[in-house]
Amino acid sequence: MIKIEDLHIKVWEKEILNWVNLKFKKWKNYCLLGKNGSWKSSLSAFLMWQPNYEYISWNVEIDWENLLELSPDERSAMWIFLSFQNVPEIKWIKLGEFLRTIYNIHLKNENPEQKDISPFIFKRFIKKHLEELKIEEEFLDRDLNVWFSGWEKRKIEILQMKLIWPKYIILDEIDSGLDLDAFKSVCKLLKNLDSENNTFIIITHYFKILDYLEIDKVYVMKSGEIFKKWWKELVEYIKENWYEDLK
Repeated sequence: MIKIEDLHIKVWEKEILNWVNLKFKKWKNYCLLGKNGSWKSSLSAFLMWQPNYEYISWNVEIDWENLLELSPDERSAMWIFLSFQNVPEIKWIKLGEFLRTIYNIHLKNENPEQKDISPFIFKRFIKKHLEELKIEEEFLDRDLNVWFSGWEKRKIEILQMKLIWPKYIILDEIDSGLDLDAFKSVCKLLKNLDSENNTFIIITHYFKILDYLEIDKVYVMKSGEIFKKWWKELVEYIKENWYEDLK
């Protein structure tokens, strides 16, 4: 479980999150909604570590460990995965080597005695995932996300999920950069990943994704605060009335 109590954050002297209290339980799915500028993405950035934030007050735990004592790689080792709103492009790092590195790290988190898988063995191992996601094998030799389309970047993120088995998957507006067909394809792939072994935290303005992933609870943010909490029926209310009539 990710447990957030009294989280209060400033960035460059501006308050962005104000006494936020949230719980994300294992094996449940959550939706985080709100107008533009309600600081939803800032909350996801906090969960994976944002160096510019000034922490005023907090009590944040992941599976009973203090989250703020963990570095970004340690948070990843605690099974948090963030799907970026805008996926970065990184030159000089080959996709195949990046994937092999994160896979070896997570194997060692499970078993410190585990030896690194060689590039040759890893290429044979990953082939089934590439075929399933319709990713050409030549992509492994390309720089990480450089000149990839929005659809290709999303497939690479899903490939990462398949390799490292995250427990907490944060989807920050994954419709960004996707056309309608690509978005539907991404949703179907995510639906196949949804299981009793993981928790999705969905940040979105585009409710269509909720047709594919079953939601247990909805949080609405406003001006950096949790304005409303309710069950999935709250999504239907917002669809009909938007945020203006929400009380």
